[in-house]
Amino acid sequence: MSHEFVIYEAGEGLATITINRPQALNALNPPLLEELLAVIGEIRRDPTLRVVILTGQGKASAAGADISVMSRYGTCDGLRFADLGHAVTCALEALPQPVLAAVNGFALGGGTELALACDMIYAAQTAVFGQPEVNLGIIPGFGGTQRLARTVGLNKARELILSGERISAEEARRIGLVAEIFAPEELLAKVREKARVIASRGPVAVAAAKRIMVRGFGLSHDAALELERQTFSALFGSFDQKEGMTAFLEKRPAKFENR
Repeated sequence: MSHEFVIYEAGEGLATITINRPQALNALNPPLLEELLAVIGEIRRDPTLRVVILTGQGKASAAGADISVMSRYGTCDGLRFADLGHAVTCALEALPQPVLAAVNGFALGGGTELALACDMIYAAQTAVFGQPEVNLGIIPGFGGTQRLARTVGLNKARELILSGERISAEEARRIGLVAEIFAPEELLAKVREKARVIASRGPVAVAAAKRIMVRGFGLSHDAALELERQTFSALFGSFDQKEGMTAFLEKRPAKFENR
């Protein structure tokens, strides 16, 4: 499938989504978000893919939503735009494959929100994060008010969202938003190394772990532990569990089949 604003590459179990609107610092507009949603759908339907990487072309991961478009919106337009943004971020979050954000530059507003919908965030030293929407008279609309607090804690999320201030990659790592920082020229290669490690693990177990960590976060402690207990026991009926444990006992690499 051909896309105007998204480059999609897949091979050897890895999928790479590159936002490709560099002349606008990868600002998010409806056509771009619709292409992202379509690509995420392609990935969901491909059982050979084990890990997904999300990044941007040029100097930005995504420098926020396209203000030249949003400035013309009324209430109904804003709702449709929020619905589309939520569809994309929720689809990323719901993928069975882990999604690794490789933030290569500006990740502001919707750019931070896209990264927050991923499972891990890795950043270039030059990356900049922020939720500056209050400077425009609005609030984060693609999940930032909720996912940021779950990632860095409510107090820090309040500070970032209510001030609209930007933070560096180093500060983002300090508060737990970013897992690791790399030199810009090394970022994608380093993230692919991380992705290959995850891709070598049991995909049924990896998908299950991702699913229950997301679902369990909104449950009571007891309900989340019960979800873990049930999922743990269910995995003993999978081929990958039998293969993984047999390979361990036979001292050989496991040949997982994602079933």
